[in-house]
Amino acid sequence: MTTAASLLNPDAFLSPLAIDEAVHRALDEDLGRAGDITSTATIPEATEAHAVMVARQAGVIAGLPLAVATFQKLSPEIRIKAHVRDGATVAKGVHLLTIDGPARAVLTAERTALNFVGRLSGVATLTAEYVRHTAGTKMRICCIRKTTPGLRALEKYAVRCGGGFNHRFG
Repeated sequence: MTTAASLLNPDAFLSPLAIDEAVHRALDEDLGRAGDITSTATIPEATEAHAVMVARQAGVIAGLPLAVATFQKLSPEIRIKAHVRDGATVAKGVHLLTIDGPARAVLTAERTALNFVGRLSGVATLTAEYVRHTAGTKMRICCIRKTTPGLRALEKYAVRCGGGFNHRFG
């Protein structure tokens, strides 16, 4: 089974604590006290689901460890197979993850997981584009510390997945 740690880009460290904190905060914000009332009301408890996370456009992938952690936080019974890891450059339509398990948990986690991968892959892809345009020069593409509140460690990780460097954290 795929773990969050196994999908991290080996050239771009991201703390397991940062992953856990971000996932907890995102699920708490998304689900609140009521949880996923739609899935609970419409999906029988024993229903199993099969899902595939697919790249909607070409780019550099980042955020898969957060997606895996999101699914696994909602159900330890969820099984995930990774087809790529963070830092990979993919074409449109490439399968990123295959997810199997309790349908309620899969459906409850999917939007948060997709939001992590979409946002961080966008940062990594744009960074990679800047890196490509400066190839052969002495320039280094560096991020600044002006990041989305609460997402600093994640966005700086995505910059590293795209081949950029971090300026500073504070």
